[in-house]
Amino acid sequence: QVQLVESGGGEVQAGGSLRLSCAASGGTFSRYTMAWFRQAPGKEREFAAAITASSATTKFADAVKGRFTISRDNVRNTLYLHMNSMKLEDTAIYYCAKVRPFRVGVPTAGDDYDSWGQGTQVTVSS
Repeated sequence: QVQLVESGGGEVQAGGSLRLSCAASGGTFSRYTMAWFRQAPGKEREFAAAITASSATTKFADAVKGRFTISRDNVRNTLYLHMNSMKLEDTAIYYCAKVRPFRVGVPTAGDDYDSWGQGTQVTVSS
């Protein structure tokens, strides 16, 4: 079972940037598609971004497309989310997740992921 630990959250002003990290241990990180989800106060968890095992394919939610990038380092077993031009509505708890085995493509539904980190808070202020 893969354990995931997010870090890098904090408070940032609107228009600023932040980089989140997700350290993986206890499994073969390099085999799996990984994703970032987020949950804003009073809202349901939503997909933000995902990246395939080889980094060949990435996918982004419309709300973050063009502002966020996702990357991974399969040697360091770490997933990253680079957030730029941040908006107030990016305020949320951000979670990294590992895809379930045998899922094809780049899933965006939370049910397609079976390992989750504890989350890291990101707050965007005006």
